[in-house]
Amino acid sequence: MEIILDRPLYSLTVEEFKELLSSYTFSQPKEEAKIEQGKRYVYGYKGIATLFGCSTSTAARIKLSGEIDKAISQVGRTITVDANLALQLVGKKRGGKHE
Repeated sequence: MEIILDRPLYSLTVEEFKELLSSYTFSQPKEEAKIEQGKRYVYGYKGIATLFGCSTSTAARIKLSGEIDKAISQVGRTITVDANLALQLVGKKRGGKHE
């Protein structure tokens, strides 16, 4: 069945519409989803505290110490931390279990 692309969508039958959708591949968004799947982020001092299993005051000290600066992105008051990178940085510095 051939679908004329100049026809408006409202004039297509359900079968024609399904065929039209199946003729296009949507591979680009799927690839982006695979890339982003490996990243894990935590937000704010509460997120850092949850990640390291400590209090929020200790999380503030960890952030201010500079140990995880490469994993932190801060815009204004919003703190975003790449959790995997933060665990790697702390594990390498301390030689702990997070390597």
